[in-house]
Amino acid sequence: MKNLVKDLTSIIGPSSYEEPVVDYIEKSLKGKKNLEIKKDALGNLIVRKKGNGKKIMVAAHMDEIGFIVKHIDKNGFIRFAVVGGLFPHNIIENHVVFVNGVEGVIGYENKNFNWQNIPKTDEMFIDIGAKDKKDAEKKVNIGLLGAMKPTFVDLGKRISTKSLDDRIGCAILLQLALDDFQTDNDIYYVFTTQEEVGLRGAKTSAFSVSPDFAIAVDVTGTGDTPETHIMEVKLGEGPAIKVLDSGMVVRKPVIDFMVDVAKKNRIPYQLEILKGGTTDGMMIQTNKEGVLTGVVSVPTRYIHSQAEMCDMDDVENSVKLIKEILKMDLSKRGF
Repeated sequence: MKNLVKDLTSIIGPSSYEEPVVDYIEKSLKGKKNLEIKKDALGNLIVRKKGNGKKIMVAAHMDEIGFIVKHIDKNGFIRFAVVGGLFPHNIIENHVVFVNGVEGVIGYENKNFNWQNIPKTDEMFIDIGAKDKKDAEKKVNIGLLGAMKPTFVDLGKRISTKSLDDRIGCAILLQLALDDFQTDNDIYYVFTTQEEVGLRGAKTSAFSVSPDFAIAVDVTGTGDTPETHIMEVKLGEGPAIKVLDSGMVVRKPVIDFMVDVAKKNRIPYQLEILKGGTTDGMMIQTNKEGVLTGVVSVPTRYIHSQAEMCDMDDVENSVKLIKEILKMDLSKRGF
């Protein structure tokens, strides 16, 4: 699993450029005859494990936060717009990689800089080592996408790298799709696009699949670092079962069901209340006449940075929890 996460997080795939992630997943699933695989117009990859029971959608987004070239000045420095929720304090002097392989570093205007005020992104630029505009234009063009450079660090049980949000979810879905566990349910593993810019892939894929029940798999913040905000989620204490975030409130029958499955199978779990942010679950929950939707979140520190950190035990236990849910006869819960 750790190698799978390393592979997935090494891919540069900002919103609207998820194809390299799709290619990796398709290659990994090649030869799995029990799976039906298709792509839709928005680029979502939908992997179906056909069954006669309830239709269950499990979703994780492939895209990551990134940059897009909007201007090249006479000295060859690149002004950029952000794609998704980039935090300025997380990107100063970080290395970036464009989708064509060109690398650079994020600099900032020094004239107004002081340690009390973090520069805004429109006061930053990307330095690709070009000597002037003509030199830079040989390497990049307006509209070229990029993301933070992969920096996978193996800390034993814990790992740190860019885009755990949400390649960790993709790794969990891929592991589940590769596992030939028995279930009567009709399972749709949906690797969604453009989550970071408005949950767009989840909207179209949920409309297409029209599930009876759904689980979004994503990351969530933690409250276990010094002097941090109050939050009852810690690394290594198990997957977090969402109760509420800024975009959705999970219905109590869904929370109770997921907790019951965790307890029955002795899988450690936490309950998540996230003050800011949301997931594909918000969009799936409000599809058509509404969908019973839960969220399994992997506790993660330093979200939307080049050094996001998670615990591999939480990842493995997320796989176990979702697998047990997918085995269940949901009609016995009235779903």
